[in-house]
Amino acid sequence: MTTVYGKTGQFSQQSRCVQTLDLSDNQLSEIPYELADCPKLKEINFKGNCLKDKRLEKMVNGCQTKSILDYLKSGGRGKGKGKTDSAEKVENREKARKKKKVLKKDDDEESDEMEELNKLVVRVLHVSESPSSVLVKVTPNIKDVRPYIVCCIVEGMNLRPGNALKRFLVAQTKLHDDDCQKRTLATIATHDLHLVKGPLLYDARPSHSLKITPLGKKEIKAADLVRQLQMEADEQRKQKKRQNISGLHKYLQLLNGKENFPCLVDAEDHAISFPPITNSDKTKIRKSTSQLFLEVTSSTSLQVCKNVMDCLIVRMAELNKFTFENQEPESVSDDETEEAGAVDLTLVKMASPELIVKQVRVVDVEGNLKVVYPAKTDLNVDAHNVTVIR
Repeated sequence: MTTVYGKTGQFSQQSRCVQTLDLSDNQLSEIPYELADCPKLKEINFKGNCLKDKRLEKMVNGCQTKSILDYLKSGGRGKGKGKTDSAEKVENREKARKKKKVLKKDDDEESDEMEELNKLVVRVLHVSESPSSVLVKVTPNIKDVRPYIVCCIVEGMNLRPGNALKRFLVAQTKLHDDDCQKRTLATIATHDLHLVKGPLLYDARPSHSLKITPLGKKEIKAADLVRQLQMEADEQRKQKKRQNISGLHKYLQLLNGKENFPCLVDAEDHAISFPPITNSDKTKIRKSTSQLFLEVTSSTSLQVCKNVMDCLIVRMAELNKFTFENQEPESVSDDETEEAGAVDLTLVKMASPELIVKQVRVVDVEGNLKVVYPAKTDLNVDAHNVTVIR
C-alpha cells in the first residue's frame, strides 16, 4: 500500500470511526493529517514505512500515538493543511517577529553606514613616512619668554570654493577667543607650507632688532609695530570713550615688561611669526593654499599647545567636510591668479574630505627631541564623529 486515501483521494467518513489502525510494513511515504480528526482513534501503527518526515518516523517507531496525532493536528512539517487556528497564529507571530528582526538589522546596518559616512577622517603620517617634513629648532633664549611650541603639517584642506577660506579664518578667531582665552593661554598661527623655508628656528630676540612683515603691511621692527598698535589702541579708547579695544590691540598687554619678543624664523632668517601678535604676510594662507603649516605657542604649558592643536585640527576636519558636502563655486582672487599656477591644484576637485596630518619634530639646538606632534597620545578626541587613522 502506498496511500491511505481512497479512490477519490479523500479520507472516508467511515475511517473517522476507527479505533485501531495498523498499517505497518507498507510503502507509505506520508501519514494523512485527517487522522487527527478521528476522535475514537486510540492506537496506530505505521512502523516499517519509509516516511518523508523523519521526525514523524521517529514518533512512529516509538509508538507515541498521542504525540503523532498532536503532531498531525498542528500540521507537522508537511504542507500545513491540518493546522489549527492557534497554530497558524503562532506561526504568523513567528514570521512577523523574524521579519521585524530582519528589518531592524537592515535599519541598523543602514544607520551604521550613514554614521560611517558622516565620520570625519584624520590620517596621521609619522616623520618616517614624511621625510620632507619641516624641522623646528628651539633656542635657550625662548625659555623665559614663551617656551612652548608644537607644529604640524595638514594636507587635504580645500580653501578654494566659495567662503571656505573665510570660514576657516573665522573659526581660527573663535578658537583664539574661546579655547585660547583671548590668546592668554595660547596663540595659533597658520602658514602656506609652500612659502615656508625650513628648517625653522623658534627664538626670542630684542624688540628693536626683530623685524616682521605683518599681515597686509610692510616690514617693520617689532618694537615699532607694538608702539604703533599702542597708539592706535589709545586712539580707539578716546573715540569710543571706553576701555574695550578690538583687533590686535587687545593682545598688547601680553608683551608688557618683555625686552625680548618670541618669533619663529625661517632658513633665511625672516620672521614668519611673532606670537601672540601676528604672523608674516609672506607665508599667509590663500585660497590656493593646499598644504598648511600650523603652529601653536604658549607661555603656560606644552599640554595647552597640544590641546589647542587638537581642537584646531578637528575644527578643520569639520569645515573641510562642510566644503565637500556643499558644492560652492571655486574662486581665486585676482592677486592669486599668477601664484595659483605654481601651486599644487590637485585638491580643486575633492575626492574626499579626509585630512592628512604630518608630524613635525621640535628639537633643541643640539638636535635632542623636545616634542613631536601628533604623538600617540595626541588627537585622542572624544568627538564620536572623528576617526583618527595612525
